[in-house]
Amino acid sequence: MSMSRRVFHVGQHDPLAAPLLAELAIEYSSRYGGTPGEVHADLTGYSASHFAPPQGDLLIVVDNGETVAGGAFQRYDAETAELKRIWTAATHRRKGLGRFVLDQLEAEIARRGYRRIYLTTGPRQPEAVALYTAAGYTALPRDVRKEVGYVHPFEKFLDAGEQAIPA
Repeated sequence: MSMSRRVFHVGQHDPLAAPLLAELAIEYSSRYGGTPGEVHADLTGYSASHFAPPQGDLLIVVDNGETVAGGAFQRYDAETAELKRIWTAATHRRKGLGRFVLDQLEAEIARRGYRRIYLTTGPRQPEAVALYTAAGYTALPRDVRKEVGYVHPFEKFLDAGEQAIPA
């Protein structure tokens, strides 16, 4: 781990977030179709307020002056934050940065008072499924169909002893 690694909490249009959004657009386009430009427009078309305090956040990890990883969350409901845009630069993968981002986001989500985390990841992202499984997320039934196919929904409760109460 680099001693120069720093975490910044930024807005969606901050220059530090630009590499994350640009590379996500290329990655999603190569896995799911559409041009990188179309995917980038979709990513940046999301209201920046979704990822702004107090209900959300966007964090960027910078190492030696380079944006190397990041991720965001937004309010899903009163008790739940939804993770979005977890990303590690292609040249910095397999160094634990995804887990580092996840840990940072989970800590911030807990500070904001959320008790549950929800996320979906696409059917062509086995690395993401492995990351969330290793980090203690529970896979939910795959009943969420999007344009890309059935997405993989996951959840995690922040209080270890707490479980969902059956309806």
